[in-house]
Amino acid sequence: MLTQPHLLGISDLTGGDIGMILDLAESYVAQGAGRHKHCGGLEGRTIVTMFFEPSTRTQASFELAGQRLGADVLNMSMQTSSLKKGESLIDTALTLNAMRPDLLVVRHSASGAVSLLAQKVTCAVINAGDGRHEHPTQALLDALTIRRRKGRLQGLTVAICGDIAHSRVARSNILLLGKMGNRVRLIGPPTLIPSGIERMGVEVTDDMGAGLAGADVVMMLRLQRERMDGGFVPSAREYYHRFGLDAEKLALARSDAIVMHPGPMNRGVEIDGTIADDINRSVIQEQVEMGVAVRMAVLDLLSRREEVAEGVDV
Repeated sequence: MLTQPHLLGISDLTGGDIGMILDLAESYVAQGAGRHKHCGGLEGRTIVTMFFEPSTRTQASFELAGQRLGADVLNMSMQTSSLKKGESLIDTALTLNAMRPDLLVVRHSASGAVSLLAQKVTCAVINAGDGRHEHPTQALLDALTIRRRKGRLQGLTVAICGDIAHSRVARSNILLLGKMGNRVRLIGPPTLIPSGIERMGVEVTDDMGAGLAGADVVMMLRLQRERMDGGFVPSAREYYHRFGLDAEKLALARSDAIVMHPGPMNRGVEIDGTIADDINRSVIQEQVEMGVAVRMAVLDLLSRREEVAEGVDV
């Protein structure tokens, strides 16, 4: 059983929690590869998804995960919700709570908004990304992808490259990889590296050569221009020249290094299309597949915790 009633961030998970989620997700990977992808683990349960920011991969995979587990899945269209009429986030939460959902999946542009909602509802809450804070299920699916390809999730050198400052994916990965005993390097222009991030136990450089040298995993991040309020990079062309991943730069990593990207990709900005499509090095499509399995595992484990709290024999 997970140690926490919600999944708000990797910071709340123990190493045992992470291992439990990944092990269960592994079984769902096998199930997803077969003809019979559905099971009744969450039959009779209701999952509500609330995405205040646009999403393709995360929202679709959570909804598919819930459906494969047999739950009723309700997608709240936040673009046309009462929030547009002036209703507060708290009032929306209280309204939803009165409907008695079992699991609530939330993405919001404000850091901490999901945690606030979790304090106002009686069901389990899953953070699907809040501002620049965290995106825990993305880090978990990245971890599962790494473990499957590298055979372990300890003692690896992982280079995370690009827009670290605006990336909740980077923060969650830094936390998870650190908890599991890996060496993490951050690579990017100084304008896109948060001040004081070295306190999280990472190495920082603006030199791709130094950062990629001997790396087992290369994780590229997109430029999040929608979160930028100034000139963080001179131009996309200059950025690609210095920090975009191409064959020449990738050759500095280990010969068996894998390439990751949380998506959506900007080809020719942070990654060369040939590298992204290289089935021998790129695990980008595998990350998408792992997303469904990891989210099934999270929904399953949080639901079991709810059942124990209700006194149901599981």
